[in-house]
Amino acid sequence: MVSVVNKKAGAFIDVNAPTYAPSGYTPEQLVKDILINGGSTCSVPNVTNVSITPNQPNTSDDRFWGYFHKGTTNFPFKDGIVLTTGRAREAGNVASSASYSIPGAGMDDPDLLAAVPNPNPNDHYNDNVMLEFDFVPNSNQVKFNYLFASEEYSGTYPCQYSDAFALLIKPVAGGPYVNLAVLPNNAGPVAMTNIHPLIPNPGGCAAINEQYFAGYNSATNIVTNYDGRTVPLTAVANVTPGVAYHFKMVLSDYRDHSYDSAVFIEGGSFDIGIKIVDENNNTLPSSINMCDNTPKVLKAQVATIPGMTFQWYKDGAAIPGATSATYVATAPGVYVVKVMVPGNNCPGDATITIVGGTSPTVQNAELKLCTTPSLSTFNLETAKPLISTTQGAVFRFYANQADAQAQNNSYITNLTNYNGTDGQILYVLVSNGGFCSRIATLTLRKEETPVAVLTAPKLKICSGESVLLTATGGVTYQWSDTSSTGGIRTVSPTQTTTYTVYAIGAQGCKSLQPARITIEVVPAIVSVLKGGHICEGDKIILDAGSGPGYTYQWSTGETSQTITASKAGQYSVTISNGVCSKEFKTEVIKAVIPEIIKVDYNDKGTMILTATNPSNGILEYSVDNGINWQSSNVFNNVPKNKVIAIRVRVKYTSCVGFLEFFTFVMKNVITPNGDNVNDIIDFSGVINYKDFSGQVFDRYGRLIFKAEKIRPYWDGYFQGKKLPTSTYWYQVTFEDPASKELTVKTGWILLKNIE
Repeated sequence: MVSVVNKKAGAFIDVNAPTYAPSGYTPEQLVKDILINGGSTCSVPNVTNVSITPNQPNTSDDRFWGYFHKGTTNFPFKDGIVLTTGRAREAGNVASSASYSIPGAGMDDPDLLAAVPNPNPNDHYNDNVMLEFDFVPNSNQVKFNYLFASEEYSGTYPCQYSDAFALLIKPVAGGPYVNLAVLPNNAGPVAMTNIHPLIPNPGGCAAINEQYFAGYNSATNIVTNYDGRTVPLTAVANVTPGVAYHFKMVLSDYRDHSYDSAVFIEGGSFDIGIKIVDENNNTLPSSINMCDNTPKVLKAQVATIPGMTFQWYKDGAAIPGATSATYVATAPGVYVVKVMVPGNNCPGDATITIVGGTSPTVQNAELKLCTTPSLSTFNLETAKPLISTTQGAVFRFYANQADAQAQNNSYITNLTNYNGTDGQILYVLVSNGGFCSRIATLTLRKEETPVAVLTAPKLKICSGESVLLTATGGVTYQWSDTSSTGGIRTVSPTQTTTYTVYAIGAQGCKSLQPARITIEVVPAIVSVLKGGHICEGDKIILDAGSGPGYTYQWSTGETSQTITASKAGQYSVTISNGVCSKEFKTEVIKAVIPEIIKVDYNDKGTMILTATNPSNGILEYSVDNGINWQSSNVFNNVPKNKVIAIRVRVKYTSCVGFLEFFTFVMKNVITPNGDNVNDIIDFSGVINYKDFSGQVFDRYGRLIFKAEKIRPYWDGYFQGKKLPTSTYWYQVTFEDPASKELTVKTGWILLKNIE
């Protein structure tokens, strides 16, 4: 109730205060300019037949309707129309000493009774007040905001006194009223007994729809001259654009005339104009989101009126060419559509705000898990950078697509220990932390980590051999020394080699450790075995050679490294080292005694020997009766006119050929003076050769000497007399002891006799 303290300006709202121009408005002005246009001066041709009942002039201080303004209070509405069952000015700062209600429009309005039935036929709805008008909506929905207040919110009155408000609508062409003043979720009408908190005993009652009760009056809460009020409520009606409707607001006291009630209707909240809808004619909210500049269809929904025009605006600037009912927005901003109707001096408009955002970049991914005895679950955190690298991206993992599309709370929370299955597909909602998001799929790949095994039929091989390696445990394999991925391969190492291989599973899982195998290459068996030549009665040692771990098996049955052979023929030995074995062969050849078939000797002391070699052995030569031997058949400094004991043999054998050869060289000068130096020409070295003949002639061809065995030399005498100093000629013929060819030597001799 009004008191000296709370009636001062600022404590309560202002109602019909002369400082506000709308306080002097007629009911028609209040409906058109305050309720519908929110204070603008645009005419509204589609609102007609405005009436107030009882019909009180706008100049009456005691009228039960009027204009309110929140002033400096925290009232939820800035301004609007107020209807009361008493004096409207007493609803705010303008106080009155009167404590009774003014008579309204009678009692028990039939339309109100139909909307809010009378709980007791012996009681009545009194002091009815009504505001009515006709209107033609341009959109498919009308609504307005209001709240209900009452002096009955005191004591136990809410349990008995059902002061009520109804907002009724019906087509002008006929039909029943529909009450729009009902609580959400069909919770009943707006009436005192249907909205209140718990009323304590005695005489109290249980709370009903308490969530819609704003509270009792206090210095800072209700800020009206009523003991309590509801929260702001919204009346909504679906209508057909272009069809005329009748609107009737009814407020009434119940059972008494003393305690008044009021309804405050927010200015500008009565929406009967343009709606912005989408391409499917669904009404869009005042703010929508746009991600990645994805085009949004904006459509002005308004009843078609001949001659109407459209203009779209973005952020206050007209959009060139955007003059149709539909516009496709491709960027965020504040969009306004203004519709000019002929006969209306200002356009109708509707506004929608598009808030922009950027979706993270995403891609489908696979997450592989190679299980081990200690690891069997997925860490989904590791999949995030595979799906999106957008900074600040927010991830939610869902087990099914519907939940991801609904963006509900049925997402996976235990990301670091998710027990997924192989081939399972998760749906990952990736958002920018706001309203923009995309969905990617994450395919889980799961298999047991393989264990690599590597085997070979033998671990030691001989040089030059190959061995088959077999890897098992995987589907493919990763070798350390080849790009081949097969599990079976043949290797031919030339030295001891360790082979390493990882097993790779069907999902690409790699064994934690490689398998290893070392193939030892045993060095090749070698032998120094060689044969030779032997003469009858000779022996030769055959040596197979030594090596690590060598054992021997000869063709003779012997098992030693060396054997002694006394017979010509082929010999073989098989050498083994425990891994490898190899056969070596050689031949012992029967030697044939070589024969000297030619001796070339000159007076410079060079002797060249030629001998037969029937057994093809290695020959050695000697000109000192076998004391010294050499492989060359050429000898130097062999003395003249001396018997040389020539020997030739097959090396390492006793097969020796022998020849005594006289190195005959005819002297060209003799001085038979008895000093024993060049006194004679001696033929004794060759006189015994077959077919020997030695003769000396004078220059006239007279035979003066013929060599004989008893006198094999010439001393410069003929028939017992010294021959004179002169030049004489000789001829020596004999069969060469080596070549068996007839040798003839001729030349001159200078004889110097000293008388």
